[in-house]
Amino acid sequence: QVQVAESGGRLVPPGGSMNLSCGASGSMHRAAHMGWYRSAPGQQREFVASITSGGYTSYADSVKGRFTISGDNAKKMAYLQMSNLKPEDTGVYYCRFTGNGYNDWGQGTQVTVSS
Repeated sequence: QVQVAESGGRLVPPGGSMNLSCGASGSMHRAAHMGWYRSAPGQQREFVASITSGGYTSYADSVKGRFTISGDNAKKMAYLQMSNLKPEDTGVYYCRFTGNGYNDWGQGTQVTVSS
């Protein structure tokens, strides 16, 4: 089983920046896909950004131009750089690692954008 853990969530004012990190451990082959998702209070979990092992990235329209995803398969790490944060970016951010024989999520890290 693969264990996934996120870190870096905190309180920031609107317009601020924040970097999230996510690490995976356990018996796992090279990740084919690393992704970030989020859930706001009372809302379903939604896609934020993803990156493939080949470096192809994808973003939700709401974060394009503000968020940047990156990944390091050798270190089993994924990152999410967030800038120009808005109150509607508030939520629990989850990381997901997918590969040959695994598809595992972290427990999430709280991001709060508020003045």
